[in-house]
Amino acid sequence: MINSNRVVSVTRTDLISLYATMLVADGVSSIAKVSAGNPGEFVVASGSGNKIADEPVKSFDFASGVSSMTLYFVPAFDFEGFKVAGVDVTTSGADVDPDSATLYTATLSSGSVTIAKIGL
Repeated sequence: MINSNRVVSVTRTDLISLYATMLVADGVSSIAKVSAGNPGEFVVASGSGNKIADEPVKSFDFASGVSSMTLYFVPAFDFEGFKVAGVDVTTSGADVDPDSATLYTATLSSGSVTIAKIGL
């Protein structure tokens, strides 16, 4: 990134913040950040709507209090996958390339998780 005529590094957190801003500009009505308990390990106990993981995701658990949600995420290099109520699930849709740069959605509906690659 260029800042005041000098090149500065861009962190993954900067990239995720940029993605969130672009999603809102592209028409996503509202999006909230979710934070990991341990680095890359997310558990969302309740809620719904549009969320974005605030760092690359290693694992994500949609706990029993979550019935539906769209999660925007960047997979970590050591991406493991998703859980629903603590149980590993097989996802459908796009394959996840754990490159720590590409934006995806994971949509939870009726206990199933569907992955889509996002092109902005």
